[in-house]
Amino acid sequence: MKKIILVSLLLGMFCFPASLLAQAEPEDIASNEDKFQDSFYEALRQKGIENYDKAIEALEKCQKEQPNNATVFFELGKNYFYLKNYDKAYEAYENATKIDPKNRWFWHGMYDVTYETKDYNKSITLVQKLIEFNDSYKEDLVSLYMYTKQYDKALSLINDLNETIGKSDKRELYKADILRDARYQGSEKDNLIALIKKNPKEEANYISLIYLYSSSNQEEKALQIAKDLEKEIPTSDWAQVSLFKYHLSNNDGEKAIKSMNIVLPSVKIDSKIKHRVLNEFLLFSKDKPQYDADLEKAISYFDNDKEVKVNKEIGKFFYAKKNWSKSARFLENHLKNTPDDMEATQLLLQAYTENKQFDDLSKKAIETIDLYPMQPQLYYYAGLGYNQLANFKKAKEFLEMGLDYLVDDIALEINFNIQLSEAYAGLGDIKKKETYFAKAEKLLKQKK
Repeated sequence: MKKIILVSLLLGMFCFPASLLAQAEPEDIASNEDKFQDSFYEALRQKGIENYDKAIEALEKCQKEQPNNATVFFELGKNYFYLKNYDKAYEAYENATKIDPKNRWFWHGMYDVTYETKDYNKSITLVQKLIEFNDSYKEDLVSLYMYTKQYDKALSLINDLNETIGKSDKRELYKADILRDARYQGSEKDNLIALIKKNPKEEANYISLIYLYSSSNQEEKALQIAKDLEKEIPTSDWAQVSLFKYHLSNNDGEKAIKSMNIVLPSVKIDSKIKHRVLNEFLLFSKDKPQYDADLEKAISYFDNDKEVKVNKEIGKFFYAKKNWSKSARFLENHLKNTPDDMEATQLLLQAYTENKQFDDLSKKAIETIDLYPMQPQLYYYAGLGYNQLANFKKAKEFLEMGLDYLVDDIALEINFNIQLSEAYAGLGDIKKKETYFAKAEKLLKQKK
């Protein structure tokens, strides 16, 4: 909450009753003034060096001279506040307001106390008084309504401030928090509808209303607002987000692609929304090869995305679906820019294996060995590929090299021995074929 710093009042605020001046002798008046001013200056001095107790003692002397001086009560309030004696601070500030109710800072002193003690309900009453002096206190009132969970009042005030002075990040965060509760969405929908009628060219109101309808599963209404937005602002990229989803639900791929190709390159639309659009199109097109080119074009919009490696994620998606050729294609695209991604490489090598792309398999494995010469899996895949290509000599070389790096991985060791058995069979060395086959069988029994 934004707090306004209290300022010391000028000594010119001191006042002396006219009746006292008329009745006292000039020498007595001068003496009283001197005593008051000396004590007051002493109070300010002691406060300045943080001797708040001594400052209070000096102010109590001032009160003997002028018991109804509001400024003295105000200074007492400040010193009690610094001492964390909040009850006395509040009482002193309150006495100041009784003497001079038109001084904003006296009321603000009371507000400081209630805010510090977290008595937010009392703070609300005081801020409502302070708003009479300065409308900027409405920002404080929004926060106080949030603290006291008076969300309906907070939402109403936020909307009022948004319209009169413009939006702020803090208020928008408060508003988003309130609107997570469906109880308050109805009034906000009504508010947004009214704002759209008042200013049909304000894009942000349509967007907010689309989100509200979508979050409450009112898809038809969300679509209608998107259509209204497109009609009023034909150049709006945001209208296409909802229209894209609508076209997908109607199985209209061509229109969905048209909307998607407006959304994805847009600089106005948040990247999270773009990722959601891409994911929805991926699910829609996964069994429709006629849209492969459109999917690749969509992915190209994310080439510079540093947060999510889109080609890799889509490669993994198709890998899980056992669509090996598509998985391999997207993993290859990913590895062009990130050749040292070992996870993606292993997925690609297995996709090649499943898809019987043995030439690609052996080449990719050898290429990656240059980056990771101590990874036994790479030697295994190289050997496997060469075995399937009937190049048994090279298969044997890579498999034997890989065994040197193999540590505590029984499953991989079994596979190595099976491939070595095949390599030696291809080379005509039946004795070594049987030796490695026996090792594989023995390891299989151990694994069980």
